[in-house]
Amino acid sequence: MIAADCQLCGSFFSCFRAAHLSKNLRSALRKCVSTSLRSTSLHSRFYSLFSEEDDNMSGIISSTNGIDVAAMRKPYKEGHESFEEGDLVAKKPMAQFAAWFKDATELKSVGEPNAMTVATASKEGRPSARILLMKGYDEKGFKFFTNYESRKGQELRENPYVALCWYWEPLSRSVRVEGRVERLSEDESTEYFHSRPPASQIGAVVSNQSRVIENRAVLTSKDEALKEKYLNTGVTIPKPNYWGGFRVIPEVVEFWQGQSNRLHDRIVFRRPKQDEVIDNKLVYQGEDGWVYERLSP
Repeated sequence: MIAADCQLCGSFFSCFRAAHLSKNLRSALRKCVSTSLRSTSLHSRFYSLFSEEDDNMSGIISSTNGIDVAAMRKPYKEGHESFEEGDLVAKKPMAQFAAWFKDATELKSVGEPNAMTVATASKEGRPSARILLMKGYDEKGFKFFTNYESRKGQELRENPYVALCWYWEPLSRSVRVEGRVERLSEDESTEYFHSRPPASQIGAVVSNQSRVIENRAVLTSKDEALKEKYLNTGVTIPKPNYWGGFRVIPEVVEFWQGQSNRLHDRIVFRRPKQDEVIDNKLVYQGEDGWVYERLSP
């Protein structure tokens, strides 16, 4: 390679044009400007040096606004902080979830530890996902509340299987759940509904969730009318019959902990298959009818 002054940062290093020709451009670029290539102007200067001659340069600018998305990564935990089978607080998933969830709630940098992705699918198998707040968990499963007539509510009626996922970024931890849903009782849904702030109760009445509306004024005008009706009179806000809770009954629960070298830890609890042999080498016997195993990352 030809040694040259870098046209971006002025440092002396092996010419990144030669590195590009040898398919090692990305590595050379990071060595050169790993700490300084943060501005769009530097991205643009770098791109302009070569883009006219080699269309393959587009790979280094992996978004339409000059941000190198492909290069985005952060360190997770190091090898000495690995998540081993011996670190499990119990050999059943809900107890392990409770321990990790407690860790997340005690860390202020985790804004909403109960925020989770809820993924559903239509009867045709078309998936959809959204962020909801978990509102309870116990040995039976995980609870959330929603409008039964929303898209997710309709999909769960047609296809009662769901996936949940939490990601607690400051802890480099994630929990993933697969399972089926059942509706909570009307009494439990009503009890939770009336534990919510009055404005949230009214919000559930106002919104025909997932329906197309003309503009925001449709919501605000109805909201104001209902506040006048209920908040100023002390009348109990009735729970809509289309609103209530679900319980996700877990069938698979995976605990993931990130490692900086990308050799992430993945320990999965699941129900044993019929006539499955538990060898305690690949598949280990858990508690309460669960088995657990480690997955390659």
